[in-house]
Amino acid sequence: MLEYVKVGVRPSLYNVKTLNLILLIMRKAQYLFLFIILMSCQSVKKNNLFLEKKIPVSQLKRDVDFTYDKLKRFHPELYWYISKTDLDHKFDSLKTSFTKPLTPNEFYFQFSPVIASINEGHLRLKAIPRKYTKAEQKAFKTKRPLFALMDYQVVGDKMFVKENRENVKNIKVGTEILKINDENVSDLIRKYRKLYSSDGKNQTFQKYFMNLSFFNYYTLEKGYLDSVNLQTRYDNVISDVFIKRQKKTDQQVDIDKVKPKITTVQKVQDYDASSKTYNRDLKFLKTDSSIAYIKVKTFSATLAKKFYKETFAEIKDAKSDYLILDIRDNLGGSLSEINTLYSYLTDKEFTLIKSPEMTSRTSGLHQNYFRGQNVLSSIFSAVGYPFFLAGNYLLSSKKEGRYYFREFASKPTKPKKDAFRGKIYVLVNGGSFSASSIISAKLKYEKRALIIGEETGGANDGTVAGVNNTVTLPHSKLALPIGLFLIRPNIEFDNNNRGVMPNIEVEPNFGDLSGCEEDKMMKWVLDDIAFRNSIVGKAK
Repeated sequence: MLEYVKVGVRPSLYNVKTLNLILLIMRKAQYLFLFIILMSCQSVKKNNLFLEKKIPVSQLKRDVDFTYDKLKRFHPELYWYISKTDLDHKFDSLKTSFTKPLTPNEFYFQFSPVIASINEGHLRLKAIPRKYTKAEQKAFKTKRPLFALMDYQVVGDKMFVKENRENVKNIKVGTEILKINDENVSDLIRKYRKLYSSDGKNQTFQKYFMNLSFFNYYTLEKGYLDSVNLQTRYDNVISDVFIKRQKKTDQQVDIDKVKPKITTVQKVQDYDASSKTYNRDLKFLKTDSSIAYIKVKTFSATLAKKFYKETFAEIKDAKSDYLILDIRDNLGGSLSEINTLYSYLTDKEFTLIKSPEMTSRTSGLHQNYFRGQNVLSSIFSAVGYPFFLAGNYLLSSKKEGRYYFREFASKPTKPKKDAFRGKIYVLVNGGSFSASSIISAKLKYEKRALIIGEETGGANDGTVAGVNNTVTLPHSKLALPIGLFLIRPNIEFDNNNRGVMPNIEVEPNFGDLSGCEEDKMMKWVLDDIAFRNSIVGKAK
């Protein structure tokens, strides 16, 4: 056994034993670390081998039945947008269609459209991605993402180059991408569009989500590629272009390793160091500060209370007459944040949402408490698990045969002392989803703001989300997060199964690839403000 003895000093027996114990622990830790690495490698290998495994037809059918049983048990509004008869038929037809064994992800591409037919935007089946070893992941970090060399825009069933900042292969903005490695892009778009849905009969969400998800789906199918052949068309000239993943310079690799320091102000604005952008931002559009503009990209809840407290105090000090709230492309997020935000937009006590509805009093107990945690964090979380269970049960109740959860946003909330009293405009589009739609619906119903833009991607009358119970299909191992709460804004519902319809509809020119398109929504608002000011001026 190794012993640590300092020359010239006679150690005590206690010190020698202590040091030897430390050495033993360090050696055991090394073995444990090596074991974790080996297990990780085995996990990668096991996962990737499973992706190639053919699942028997009988097991595929059992996974379908398992999924439907879980949906009926936990989803609080399963037949909101599709009848039970139609959904039963779709599940039965899917099982009948299985004539041969399928790999897990082949099964995914057949099963996912059936889940999407439920027309709940939050409800999406998840495929199993290929895993990569530590060495492969390290190699990826030395190269730039292949499809990030350019920005793309999917319009209908076509894909175009929206921006080519680095002039890759001299490809011009507006170039159509016809094929990727001999596969028609239009076929891929149609295939991927079947994998998800918006809420109900919404008409705007799909085009925004496809732009966000196309290459995620493509990478799921093909893995991380080092190069691709593109067939392009520009001015009716068809060309073949080969693009390759670019290696980062040593300087870029070093920069990536450095964790940038984020100031307190940046933290409050929820600064993203990787993209060098702010999630929340306030600015004044006129030198006299009469028009305040708040942009929120997502309701992340990160230091939200502090941001809105400081922001609306600043707006009050500036004596702004108008507020523009821009939640375009905001896919939603925290109920807590939108409840806080609303408390700065009203002058009276309010209740943002109705009490969330569940299928049973114990539904909340099935939410993902441990999911996504490692072994160490799970051990610490286990201490609070009994309190989590007790709290969820005590916050649940039954009334007139229905089960409800006492959510803080379903309780009366008082307006803040610095709440804005002036005219409010809210900018929305098809990318405004979930929590963005809830706050828009409430502001519109209370006539507290003018909603400008296009129909929101999320439903006017609410959504099924809040917390999830992610079930894993027993044979294919696909995952399905099932929303446990029916969350509805505290309004009278229009029952149109659509998104929040704007007070003033403004076409966003979604397919404009000129790079200098005018922000028509913002222009409408500024023109309206100028008109209102001119009337006030004449009255004086």
